[in-house]
Amino acid sequence: MRRWNARTEIAVCTLVLWLGIRLSKFHDWRRRYGKLNEHNAWVPRDHWLEDWEKQAIVRFSFEYPLEGYRRLAFMMLDRDVAAVSPSSVYRVLKSAGRIGRSTNKPSNKGTGFHQPRKAHEHWHIDISYINIHGTFYYLTTILDGYSRYIAHWEIRRSMTEQDELVVLQRAKEKFPDETPRIISAIGYVAPADKLAGREIEIFATRDRKLAEARQQRKEQREAARLRTVA
Repeated sequence: MRRWNARTEIAVCTLVLWLGIRLSKFHDWRRRYGKLNEHNAWVPRDHWLEDWEKQAIVRFSFEYPLEGYRRLAFMMLDRDVAAVSPSSVYRVLKSAGRIGRSTNKPSNKGTGFHQPRKAHEHWHIDISYINIHGTFYYLTTILDGYSRYIAHWEIRRSMTEQDELVVLQRAKEKFPDETPRIISAIGYVAPADKLAGREIEIFATRDRKLAEARQQRKEQREAARLRTVA
């Protein structure tokens, strides 16, 4: 459920009902997950993170302070920084005081994506590589979600957070009276990869990395337990 919730941003409760499962049963399963052995003790969960993973998440959030926790999770997965789920990223950042502060604004989480009804409601950002005379550059395109008009584009040698802010600011300077919502790519996959049909491969790679990370944590905990017993 967490995986499909992260991919589609559809509320977990909605997904559960679509599967024909009663919410009371699902919540009971979730309360019991990873809990209780024959001695009524807590069992370590495979998604519990190592200290170095938590530190890597916090450091990465400082490098990209404008990104949400879901996008941060997939960015770290794709860049081999840390193989962690969005829910784990949220817990770590909330514990570190990086997110979770109340803004007194209603949340749109779980309400699904709605197509814009007018120009400049949504802007989509696509970052891709291009080869110019043997040198790779970053092509950033900002597309209006309603009209599909290219509001701004730039070619840059680097694409740091500061570069992203500069490109976005220049786009906004062209339309100073507009306040568009900036959209992440579909399923947190770049539009160029989506167009080329690489999203299935990307999703499979992410799933493999998450599974390998869970197995590695399990093996490390078992090794630590054996050292303690010995």
